[in-house]
Amino acid sequence: MTLSRRDFTKAALASAALAATGVVSFPHAASAATYTAYVFAYFTESPSFQGADYGLHLAVSRDGLNWTPLNQNNPVVTPTAGQLGLRDPQVFRKNDGAFVVIATDLKGTNFGLNSQYLHVWDSTDLTNFTGYRRIQMHTMNTHTWAPTVFWDASRGQYGIVYSADSGGRAVFMVNYTTDFRTVSAAQTFFSPSFGVLDGDIVVDGATTYLYYKNLNDGRIYGARSTTGAPNSFTTYASGLIQGNAIEAPLLHRTNEGGWRLWGDSFSPVNNDYYAWSTSNVGGGSWTLLNQRDYTPPLNSKHGSIAQITDAEYNALVTRWGAPAWVRLKSSNFPDRFVRHLNGVARIDAYPFDPYRDQLWRMVPGLADANGVSFESINVPGSYLRHSNYELRLAANDNTSTFRADATFYRTAGLADSAWTSFRSYNFPDRYIRHSNYVLRIDPLSASSSASDRQDATFRITS
Repeated sequence: MTLSRRDFTKAALASAALAATGVVSFPHAASAATYTAYVFAYFTESPSFQGADYGLHLAVSRDGLNWTPLNQNNPVVTPTAGQLGLRDPQVFRKNDGAFVVIATDLKGTNFGLNSQYLHVWDSTDLTNFTGYRRIQMHTMNTHTWAPTVFWDASRGQYGIVYSADSGGRAVFMVNYTTDFRTVSAAQTFFSPSFGVLDGDIVVDGATTYLYYKNLNDGRIYGARSTTGAPNSFTTYASGLIQGNAIEAPLLHRTNEGGWRLWGDSFSPVNNDYYAWSTSNVGGGSWTLLNQRDYTPPLNSKHGSIAQITDAEYNALVTRWGAPAWVRLKSSNFPDRFVRHLNGVARIDAYPFDPYRDQLWRMVPGLADANGVSFESINVPGSYLRHSNYELRLAANDNTSTFRADATFYRTAGLADSAWTSFRSYNFPDRYIRHSNYVLRIDPLSASSSASDRQDATFRITS
């Protein structure tokens, strides 16, 4: 059954009222069948901070794996009080169907600045944000980082859990609220024998799940509780790690009934995100996803994901707009993207700076509008063209030779028909491929080796 927005809101309000009496739990605002897409909230950083922005960024996705940044990956709203910046935003759907956005009060990486406050906005559908305020969570001389929100049905209140230091150790604190304006006194929520950071909480039926970073070993663990009450959690999922370090676990349901867990790299110089999946969050066993299967939002750091309806997805894209650029992701090196460097076209592991080297305007082919040409975003008027079969970035001289060298035809991917390959306009037996990470055009066909076909296959993403 599909609920109208009006019926959906009435049902949400009625269930919330019952939950407040302790009669019934109301863990999320609509049935899973209502949700068809996802929204990702985040801030941005890149290795030398050329892509750093500490406002609220949003991206959307149909599959929850490959993301489209909104508003040209610019912030949709920015704090105007406190430290004038945010980190670690969470977008949370309340029991009335509307959203609250809550975030760390910190701009940049001066982690020694201790704020007792969190940023808060209200939003009906994330196309506008109202009621901006900061709420004071405690009076201690410590930080208030990485908030996560959950509905505690037994209390009839929302819990706001965040990282802080108490008694010389990193712990999670909690305050309770009904309106995200006034909060209860802070109390310790989770304080094992080791320091913890970056909690994320999801309620599933009678179980409350808490995923966190263990500061002793740098890994992500899962804990659970049958009550969701402070100090009632038991760790049950073994530590997960990828790369050199990982933090900021992000746990969410999928629209198909499964679960995903994302982990953010420890610093902007490493890969942005890794992802795991499971069909049973209670089992504690997670399968690492191949990076071919997902593309996080550009420069995204420590975010949150919420399920949204088709109408909400369309409203977000209409309000904020899709990117005016694309990126090209390598099939067999899925952590690498096509970029220009010193005039040479190549694939490099992301992230890197200047990060805009990988952004392209894919325009109608300069020699044939049925084809495509790639104009650099940060060197406008310059295009990818082949010269002696090697791809380079060069200024358009408007000659027929340049136009022909810079034009390619999109075809089904030679290694994966769901991806894309690019055939040269003026050397129609040759395709763009990478060799030793450098791009060139070489003769290729369906009978070429699997390795060569993979070298010539890319995902057009954003």
